[in-house]
Amino acid sequence: MKRFGVLILVLGLAVGWVVGTARFKRRMCAFEVNMPAVYEAEQAGSLKVKTACCPMDTCTVVKEKTMLWNGRDFSGWKLYVNEEDKDPKDTYSIKDGVIRVVGQPYGYLRTEADYCNYLLHVEWRWPGRGGNSGVFTHMSGPDKMYPKSFECQLETGNAGDIWLIGSGEKLEPLVGIETNEHAAGGQRVEGRRIRKLKGSSEKGMGEWNSYEVICKDDWMLIFANGVLQNVATGMSDCCGKICLQSEGTAIEFRNVYIEPLE
Repeated sequence: MKRFGVLILVLGLAVGWVVGTARFKRRMCAFEVNMPAVYEAEQAGSLKVKTACCPMDTCTVVKEKTMLWNGRDFSGWKLYVNEEDKDPKDTYSIKDGVIRVVGQPYGYLRTEADYCNYLLHVEWRWPGRGGNSGVFTHMSGPDKMYPKSFECQLETGNAGDIWLIGSGEKLEPLVGIETNEHAAGGQRVEGRRIRKLKGSSEKGMGEWNSYEVICKDDWMLIFANGVLQNVATGMSDCCGKICLQSEGTAIEFRNVYIEPLE
């Protein structure tokens, strides 16, 4: 029995090591330059991998798994809506360990701190009908309805798309924000939008979905429910705040955290 117990312990440690290693490889293999979207940029002559972009002295690089949302209150977050006469607390609330966003007015809740080089994990679901929302990365500048950022789209059926939001007063033309893929154009580019790589990997209404967004230097990769849906290279910004959007439809979020890449 003692030998059997030791064998079980050894097998358990081995399985844990394999699972951990597989997860690490899944994250890091995404940076290999044999991915279809990177090939597109390379063929178009626009692939310019940089070692750093827009360094910010205030940027935080986490050393361990960090819960961005503590599950209880909005400590560490700022709530914003684009109508000054409305109370943001009427748009964002917490119940049973879930952030509830009613969708009106438009806006977002954002981290107070700036982050770079991380794996972001966010879970979301539509409590009623599907609709529109997004997760913003590398947000900077003043708070406004569409702040300068890269939007990881959550619109029903289009989770995994990337939208570029510039720093100008209007959405068009883009000001101060770019990626290699968007600059190169092609079939996946429509205006400010970079379409996802594959068909929808979203779950049904009322079910929880997960995003894993990897940001490393001037790269960003989006996994929707474990499926690689988009990649951006040569990003003009690589540090900023993280936002969860209110955009017309009720949506819920939970398990919002970041992890180091190394």
